[in-house]
Amino acid sequence: MFSWIYDYTTPELALRVVSAFVLFSWLGCLLIRPFMRLVVLRRRADTNDVIGYILSCFCVFYGLLLGLIAVAAYENYSEVEANVSREVAALGALYEDVSQYGDPHGQNLRWLLRDFCRYTIKDAWPKYQRGQIPEGADTRLQAFHEQLLSFAPQSRTEEIIHTEAIRQFNVFMEHHRVREHAVGSGLPPLMWVIVILGAVLNIMLVWLFDIDIISHFVLGGVLAFFLGNVILLIAVTDNPFRGEISVRPEAFEQLYWTRMR
Repeated sequence: MFSWIYDYTTPELALRVVSAFVLFSWLGCLLIRPFMRLVVLRRRADTNDVIGYILSCFCVFYGLLLGLIAVAAYENYSEVEANVSREVAALGALYEDVSQYGDPHGQNLRWLLRDFCRYTIKDAWPKYQRGQIPEGADTRLQAFHEQLLSFAPQSRTEEIIHTEAIRQFNVFMEHHRVREHAVGSGLPPLMWVIVILGAVLNIMLVWLFDIDIISHFVLGGVLAFFLGNVILLIAVTDNPFRGEISVRPEAFEQLYWTRMR
């Protein structure tokens, strides 16, 4: 829903988002607060008490919602990162298995895995960061699968190695599919609408307090600043492969340079 935010660096995005929230709070204090108080509550002695009760109830539910969403977004990010590590571990084990094949069959299989790993680092990952799923990975894995199945074991040892290689390939493919599916993962648009609407309502309720303008600026600005930061945290971790705070291909790079070269 907010894919444009990944076009900015994290400091730039933080400055824009937090400034927008604080500016909205301050403009409301100057321009909308007098009108809202006149129309909604008029002037009464217990205005601050009424608004305080309403704001307390609202903050409980909205704070709980933000907390759960932030935890869910971070857990999704951590799970995607862990799955990439498992995929790399399975790829490394598969490479070790096919290294037991005699040449030229084993050499061809190793070359196909090196090509896949190199493609993932240099071509696939930049597309992940743009929210795209490349097709080149499936082509390379299909070629490897066909080459793997074309091997005909000639001894009991080769049969055991071949069976283990096929099993390890299936494990690797499972993690690979999960990684590609995670490229498009994120909060549903309706949930983002509720989060933004809740933040706006929260700030608008603060406008109704009967306090001096300077206190209003300070208290409303602090609240808007914190809301902006929490929503920014959710946004930057919502899509695990996009933005500066994203899952990186270091595990693939380490595998390629230490075991496949």
